[in-house]
Amino acid sequence: MVTFGSTVNGTPVKIDVEGSESAVDVIRGQLGLTGTKLVCAGGVCGACTVTIDGEPAASCLTPATALRDAEVTTVEGLATDDELHPVQRAFLAHDALQCGFCTPGFVVDAVSFVDRWRSAHGDTEPDRHTIADALAGHLCRCGAYEGIHRAVAAACRGEHDDPAAESSAQRIDGRAKVTGQAVYTADLHLDVALEAVIVRSPVGAATVGPLPGDAGDHVVDLLGEHREATWAGQPLAAVAAPTLAEAQRIAAELPLTITPKPFVTDPDAAKAAGAPEVHPDKAARSAAPNAAEGTSLPGRWNGNVRSQLGGGLLGPLARRRIDKARAAGDDRLVELTVGSGVQLHTSFEPHCAVADWTDPEHLRVWTSTQAADDTRRHLAERYGLEAEQVSVTADFVGGGFGSKLTPTADMLAAIELSRSTGRPVRCVLDRREELTATGNRPGSSTDVAILVDDEGRNRAMAVHGQAHAGSAINGFYAALATMMYGRSPRAISDADVVTNTPPGSPFRGPGGPTAAWALESAVDQLAHQLGRDPIDLRLTMDGNRKRHALYRWAQGLEVWKGRGPVAADDGRYRRGVGAAAANWLYMVDPDTEVRVSIEGGGRLTAITATQDPGTGSKTLLANAVASVFDVDPIDVDVHLGVATGETPHGPTSGGSRASVSVYSTAVEAAEALKEQVGAHPTAEHDGMAASATRGGDRGIRPVPVTLPVGIQIGRGFSGALHVSEVEVDTLTGKIRVLTVHAGLAVGRIHAPAQARNQCEGSVIQGIGLALYEQQVIDPHTGLTLTSNLEDYRIPQLGDTPEITVHFHTEGWDHVPGGGVGLGEVATVSPAASVGNAVFHATGWRPTQLPIRPDRVLEGLR
Repeated sequence: MVTFGSTVNGTPVKIDVEGSESAVDVIRGQLGLTGTKLVCAGGVCGACTVTIDGEPAASCLTPATALRDAEVTTVEGLATDDELHPVQRAFLAHDALQCGFCTPGFVVDAVSFVDRWRSAHGDTEPDRHTIADALAGHLCRCGAYEGIHRAVAAACRGEHDDPAAESSAQRIDGRAKVTGQAVYTADLHLDVALEAVIVRSPVGAATVGPLPGDAGDHVVDLLGEHREATWAGQPLAAVAAPTLAEAQRIAAELPLTITPKPFVTDPDAAKAAGAPEVHPDKAARSAAPNAAEGTSLPGRWNGNVRSQLGGGLLGPLARRRIDKARAAGDDRLVELTVGSGVQLHTSFEPHCAVADWTDPEHLRVWTSTQAADDTRRHLAERYGLEAEQVSVTADFVGGGFGSKLTPTADMLAAIELSRSTGRPVRCVLDRREELTATGNRPGSSTDVAILVDDEGRNRAMAVHGQAHAGSAINGFYAALATMMYGRSPRAISDADVVTNTPPGSPFRGPGGPTAAWALESAVDQLAHQLGRDPIDLRLTMDGNRKRHALYRWAQGLEVWKGRGPVAADDGRYRRGVGAAAANWLYMVDPDTEVRVSIEGGGRLTAITATQDPGTGSKTLLANAVASVFDVDPIDVDVHLGVATGETPHGPTSGGSRASVSVYSTAVEAAEALKEQVGAHPTAEHDGMAASATRGGDRGIRPVPVTLPVGIQIGRGFSGALHVSEVEVDTLTGKIRVLTVHAGLAVGRIHAPAQARNQCEGSVIQGIGLALYEQQVIDPHTGLTLTSNLEDYRIPQLGDTPEITVHFHTEGWDHVPGGGVGLGEVATVSPAASVGNAVFHATGWRPTQLPIRPDRVLEGLR
């Protein structure tokens, strides 16, 4: 053990080092400065950035001994006498963050850059490339890059030097995030907590023996009665110990009998005769993981292929029309086969949980979840408890994107070990586990056919989809592709091709981007065959009035008006512009309840058991109450992320149903309170409260009941249209997205900064799907090779195009509040628009995502 001194945030400290610790271990562990986040542990993401003697450094790669006699500044040390640095104020003003888990690292490095820039250049603005280069070592999975660009540029211009500028904060929890004060589950340590580690299958398929009889109460089984592992990384058991290192040692030495079996990782090989069956019998098939949100749809098995019920009411007629057109060589028929790789959620706060079941009558769980209230209900049912005996807390959530909707292995491991040991237990996945075992957007193979008449109206459509959701089923998406472009006869079929690879799960707009990639590529190809403008053809085919408004908006864009013919350029660098449309089901949780009260000297308070994974739910709720009482949203206390027996029911952050569920409900509750106390609450009104429940919409609803997962399907589809401009380097095959125009038809916008931020982030994630992201599996072991943020490439600041967002706010008057959710519809069509832009630039039709440089070069030969 070595002890030495250091100065951290201006305060002398003593640090004890055994020799192997990194600087981030000391900063977070010994010093308790959890604003410094550990994400990649490989110096790739920048979340752990601090300054050491004035120079930014990735503290995950810096030995702790490098802190000896050093001046260290973390994000907590940037504010002076509680006065924020201009960069922090700029981040607040330009909403340069979402979940906030990466924000401290960005802020620390941006402060260094801005201070250097202004010292050398005064109050001038650096260009986008300079800012991108300066912050190239940072990643944001939420995709808040455009706000970061704007914030850094404004700080360089000196626009946020005035401390009064902090009042322009766009996000009510933003101050906690830009100062490192926000405490996430991954930051939480309870007194006397044990650390847990999950033991996972090292091979693609195996028979697993039972736990040894003398394993003790610090080891629990996670596999259950079915002793078959079907993918490498599958949880088998969990162990707990006083330290993480000791837990890791015990896990590595656990005498668990694992007998490898033949397995298959490639979907094509899985369909071949004689392939090892992933789920060989009825029991295994019934226990197969579910890739969708909600219950599994019925299906029929044939080896590793599970066909779901479908077909379409007029499927035979659609097929006859398509077959006849094919035989006649009709150019009004387009047929296309496309595929997509597996995309990983890559939440920056890993899946993690702290469980305390030391009181047998009360289970307390702190977890990074998108479904605090629903998780509480699930846990009560699973463990035979009353709902009031379970509490779930998720105050700050570092991203989820669909992967944190249900109780996961980390949570169950912590709970089971807390019950068996009688002590609080903490389980936090590392980055390898996060990129292996927490779900994914399934890959796909899709055949699509569209037949139109002479005017371009749809006469028939056929979509056959095969989802590659690993060992999971229910990855359906073909049906989503047939919800657009008129009411012609449709032939629909969905199938799962299961393999011994990690199971898929819901991922922002589940199935939507996959369906749009097939459908919108086909529509674009049809327009080319017919010599029609692609947006004009959509206007003819599509009967949705909301999207009609978006098509007309896009036709007026300069980038579209100057588009020109396909493959007009013949040089090395070729530019193209492509469009793709989208729709999404409107969903709501009608049981949502919000309580608004007056507490603490006349201060307005709003509470419901939802959570904010970076989508802005806290700000939305504050905006709702503030709009009734005419106060600044920052003056409204919002309590989210706590689900107990006394907390009003809140919606899950999934299905784009949170915003539309809470906003109008909060307004109604605030209006009821205002009737009691008047427009100006005072301390005399402390303790007074009013509640409201969301209920349904005005008029007839397609589904008048709430589904088991807390979803009610409302009337109408939200819409989106993305227009992307790309540059293709025909020598290297590299594609750069230059500009993206995003149009959204979602009704009234109640939190404009957060809405724009969400739409910009959707574009970034769509670019990742289009160009970079793909899970890679070792066919010999079944292990995930893309298990770190260097091998799994997500978009970075330098990949960010200039993004403009347009909202069409009409058409939702039947919905309380006048608007619906946008997080998912905004994600559906960006990737397809990029693919169509590549075709326009080159004349080569991409048919496989991601559109890698080698695929571009092969296609251009």
